[in-house]
Amino acid sequence: MFSRLYGVLLPFFVSFLLAYVLDPIVGFIQTKCRVRNRALAVCVTLLLAVSIVVGAVAALRKPVTEQVNAAWTGFQNYIAAFNINDYVSAETQEKLLQWQTEWDWQSILANPELTNSIKNLIPSIGNWITGGLSWMSELLVVFIGFMYLIFLMIDFPNIRANYSRFIPRKIRPKVVMLMGDIDRNMNAYFRGQATVATCVGILFAIGFTIIGMPMGIAMGLIIGLLNMVPYMQALGIPPCIVLCLIQSAQTGQPVWLTLLMMAAVFVVVQTIQDMVLTPKIMGDVTGMSPAAILLSLSIWGALCGVIGMIIALPITTLIISYYDRFFANRGVSSRAHQADYRGRLRKK
Repeated sequence: MFSRLYGVLLPFFVSFLLAYVLDPIVGFIQTKCRVRNRALAVCVTLLLAVSIVVGAVAALRKPVTEQVNAAWTGFQNYIAAFNINDYVSAETQEKLLQWQTEWDWQSILANPELTNSIKNLIPSIGNWITGGLSWMSELLVVFIGFMYLIFLMIDFPNIRANYSRFIPRKIRPKVVMLMGDIDRNMNAYFRGQATVATCVGILFAIGFTIIGMPMGIAMGLIIGLLNMVPYMQALGIPPCIVLCLIQSAQTGQPVWLTLLMMAAVFVVVQTIQDMVLTPKIMGDVTGMSPAAILLSLSIWGALCGVIGMIIALPITTLIISYYDRFFANRGVSSRAHQADYRGRLRKK
């Protein structure tokens, strides 16, 4: 059922997550700025968020456009001046040609497995083309997600205050305790990880600009955005390698030197992240080793896709702390913890 409804649930989940992140700002505008009307405060918050994004894009538009144009010019020059003899020796080229002439193309093309693969591939290509033309449905999904976001932001205080009414009284203290822990874990994790990702994106942009990589600022900020999911900045390595090849063609530097400088930027920024930023900012939010983090991302990503990778670390941290508390008898006992939550509920 989840796999069939995934396309419907993903916009709702993303909207709920954005509403959860923006809710403190709405509360601040209501209390500190004395905007009593919740809908008006939501509108102000959305306008503020959009203004920040538009302002950032406007500020970065000129340097990023210049770098993109320079990268495209460098790529064209690289293709025009490409000479295979600079990369593959004449002896290796002769061996490749000899190997190619020895192939029996008629037997290969007559292979029934290859024929069946081609027959299966043709409908897939048609589906890809059709999917690429369905931009109207994608636009509709974005619009529905935006409507979800507005309604959820307006109703968020009611959702937070009244969700416990739908839980049976018998298990209500335990569920309220669980939701309170999830709330604290998610809050701490997203605040810390957003700060780390911002710092990492700025450091990568500075490093790429120093070594003269084309599109250095844009590539650095993209890697910082990927870092919202830990260790996902590795996805930025292949495009960085392509940009290093373009840089080599533009400047005449050896390819190995540009790749070495790029690797040095990755090593330096990763060291700063692991040794300084993560311990100082994240603290004990996760308390997991890198191997446990990768395993958690893999498991939750396989189970729930993008949604799973977003919630992987906070939920895994919560599971580990609950295991320590209730099964391994480390930390606060379950009875004391439940009594503490009952006391908080009475105060509310």
